[in-house]
Amino acid sequence: MKVVAVLCLLPAGLFGFQYPTFPTLQSCSVQSRSHAMPVMSATPDVQTPAVANSRFEKFQMKWKGIKVAVPQSEMDEEVDYSDFDDLLKDQSFSFERGETVTGTIIQFEHNSCLVDIGAKAPAYLPLRECSLAPVDDVEDAVSLDQEMEFKIISSENENGQVTVSIKRLQFEQAWEKVQAMQIEDAVFETEILSINRGGAVCLLEGLRGFLPGSHFVGGVPDETMIGNKIKVKFLDVNPENGKLVVSNKRAVLEHEMQELSRGDVVDGVVKALKPYGAFVDVRGLSGLLHISQISYHRVEDLASVLSIGQELKCMIIDHDKANGRIALSTKTLEPQPGDMLKDADMVYQQADETARQYHEKMEAERKQREEAAKSIVMGLGEGLDNVESDLLSGITDGIDSLLKPEPTN
Repeated sequence: MKVVAVLCLLPAGLFGFQYPTFPTLQSCSVQSRSHAMPVMSATPDVQTPAVANSRFEKFQMKWKGIKVAVPQSEMDEEVDYSDFDDLLKDQSFSFERGETVTGTIIQFEHNSCLVDIGAKAPAYLPLRECSLAPVDDVEDAVSLDQEMEFKIISSENENGQVTVSIKRLQFEQAWEKVQAMQIEDAVFETEILSINRGGAVCLLEGLRGFLPGSHFVGGVPDETMIGNKIKVKFLDVNPENGKLVVSNKRAVLEHEMQELSRGDVVDGVVKALKPYGAFVDVRGLSGLLHISQISYHRVEDLASVLSIGQELKCMIIDHDKANGRIALSTKTLEPQPGDMLKDADMVYQQADETARQYHEKMEAERKQREEAAKSIVMGLGEGLDNVESDLLSGITDGIDSLLKPEPTN
């Protein structure tokens, strides 16, 4: 024990080795910052590689990358920070609520996705704001790496993130398109979504419109019409109140009235009987068959001649395209007066031939009227010529008598 104690007190250099030196607390902090640790070695000239002990050192050694040598000439150059300030002034970004920005879909999340709009944090796009039309999944509305326009609908939160919407932009664009269609007074197709007591709800450019029951051709719409597409025109468009009203009757009237003219023979169905006549549905239009136009013979009881739901043929004798009204007649199709009361089916079978003869008769009568009118005008012209010549001759004689000098004695 005494020998060992003596050896420990002797200088370390006498036996060819050195005692390890232990760093102080201050030196440990300095060495940790320089990422170099003391190395213990029996040989003074041999050094082992440095080992990272802290978590920060491990990450730094793994991710700090390759050192690139910078030429001394570049290091000696003076940096002009005024140019950098000018660049920052040119880069003006606005991410206020209501602004429209362009972004790219970069990541899908649960019922949402992230959008790169150039801000310090990706924007948030929830499922409910992905599309004007209802969708169950975000991927049904947008795709990854898709670039499109978004509307900012919130301010930045504490992380610098804003909420954006596609639905709000599509909503504004849909109203603009609907207003343009109203100005053009265009006819377009729409799908019936649901039925209510007042009429039907339909879809127009992603917007919900109302179709009143009174403006639906063919009666009142029912549940069987859901999913069907019909032609409509606008009655009222008001973006401020969100009011969008359409009419199926206006669209049908315009289309059908362009194809109908006086003298056409059409098929119809009796819809209602009134004391003054019958209302007949003709291609979705309601026409009036007056009781005086049913037959050349007097009709005492309308119900004995026509019944609700009865199919018949009739001729258009007048129409009002502006209001969609048409006047009908069956007596013009009678081969002989009173045939509608005797054998209506025979009248319908021969309707086309009878109508042709009726048109020829009307054309012949029109020509006779024109000839008669022309003869009257020509006769009046000759009479006026005789009257004019007699009048002028009388005036001339009177003037000559006034100008003739009196005889002198």
